[in-house]
Amino acid sequence: MATQTAALPRTIAPPSTGVWLPAFTLWWREIVRFYRQKSRMVGVLASPLVFWVVLGSGFGTSFRSGSGQSQHYMDYFYPGALIMIVLFTSIFTMMSVIEDRKEGFLLSVLVAPVPRSAIVLGKVLGGTTLSAIQGLIFLIFAPFAGVHLNVGQILLVAVVVFLVSFALTALGFAIAWPMDSTQAFHGIINLFLIPLWLLSGALFPLAGASGWIRALMYMNPLTYGVEALRTLLYPTMEATFPLPSAIATLLLFSLVMFAFAFLMVNRRSTRPAA
Repeated sequence: MATQTAALPRTIAPPSTGVWLPAFTLWWREIVRFYRQKSRMVGVLASPLVFWVVLGSGFGTSFRSGSGQSQHYMDYFYPGALIMIVLFTSIFTMMSVIEDRKEGFLLSVLVAPVPRSAIVLGKVLGGTTLSAIQGLIFLIFAPFAGVHLNVGQILLVAVVVFLVSFALTALGFAIAWPMDSTQAFHGIINLFLIPLWLLSGALFPLAGASGWIRALMYMNPLTYGVEALRTLLYPTMEATFPLPSAIATLLLFSLVMFAFAFLMVNRRSTRPAA
């Protein structure tokens, strides 16, 4: 007697679309979303500009750098104001992760045949592009801070701004990913990221800080971004860190933050749209 065996249906996995096309799509979506809300762009640029003008005018020439030399505070604070723009744009752009979850868009991306790395790469590059462009736009005020850049300096400044933007955007993505409300996101920002900027050498020099504050500033990766910008914008000033080592630290910071964001996405894979 011939035995018949029932053919079992096979589940065919949908073909993957690769990494670059989904990443590009998510990157473009971030760009379009941001520039449709022009008030965000104005606010991001205006707030650091007000800080820079008010604080710079307030301290004026009474400020002394760590080397004891007199310097107008507007000149000293200019790199810190630029980093503030990068910080605000990088972090708050990643609130779109929470908005995408609430709108159901994130769930549709997660169930699609798209690698998780494409999601992280597209969102992070979108925020990086926005923050880097706005940081570089702030360079139009450089002559008012006594800065006159050549092409080589502008390219190096762009590299530093990009690395800082990428690292902070990846950090913002990792913070926003497990959160369900923008209020909780704002709470973390105020608790953690604002002190990160305050202890970066943006407001006061590392050399003049007290012992424990100086130790925290040395451990802060953002310090190396501020000091790299200050070295490029004011080449005649004594550098706290050599420029190559500062850029290498920023590159390492960027890679670590991107890996952290990628791990957070995979860690939350069982609750993609809570």
